[in-house]
Amino acid sequence: MFTVMIRTAILYSLVLLTMRLMGKRQIGELEPFELAIAIMVSELASLPMQDLGIPLIHGIIPIITLLILQTIITILELKSDLFRRIICGKPSVLINKGKIDVNELRHQRLSFNDLMEELRLKGFYNLQDVEYAVLETSGELSVLPRTDTIPATKKDLNIQSQQEKLPVTLILDGQICKENLKVIDKDISWLESQLKRNKIENANKVFIGILDSKSKFYFQLKD
Repeated sequence: MFTVMIRTAILYSLVLLTMRLMGKRQIGELEPFELAIAIMVSELASLPMQDLGIPLIHGIIPIITLLILQTIITILELKSDLFRRIICGKPSVLINKGKIDVNELRHQRLSFNDLMEELRLKGFYNLQDVEYAVLETSGELSVLPRTDTIPATKKDLNIQSQQEKLPVTLILDGQICKENLKVIDKDISWLESQLKRNKIENANKVFIGILDSKSKFYFQLKD
């Protein structure tokens, strides 16, 4: 039993490392060759876990080989546009200037209902609101709406606005994130002043404290 646990932990760590090195894509965003490698890695890892008669190294070596292969393919993709087209294909324009390309739709083995479903998921319920729709190599649908249907922005209305910033976590479960304070060029004294302003005795009582995108201190107490 202990041997099985150790083998499982080793293989899990190796698969986790492999997937991290492959990048941060979600499963739905993987290119075909990346999805194939992900499936093969999972299968190769599961066999030595289930069968103790299979040497552990017989699972480790193929996984590392696939990681090296994926790295080589990625490098070749960056170097050669032709190689990328061969491996990943190229984006397909399904709607061009507001008109559905029926031949391309058939070529991609998509029905009209499939296209409408993808458009609805992107927030477009009327076909006439779409100028271009492109099926990317990852399977995602990119949509460019008609210009006259795009909501007016603050820039269009000549409204002055300040650029928002990324929110930063300052307190998490009562613990002060000192590194994040340095990121925003603040110190603990500043944070304590924010707590006092909100009538909070100390950070231990705070479940989450964030400097939001508008540079305002947001918090939620533990109780």
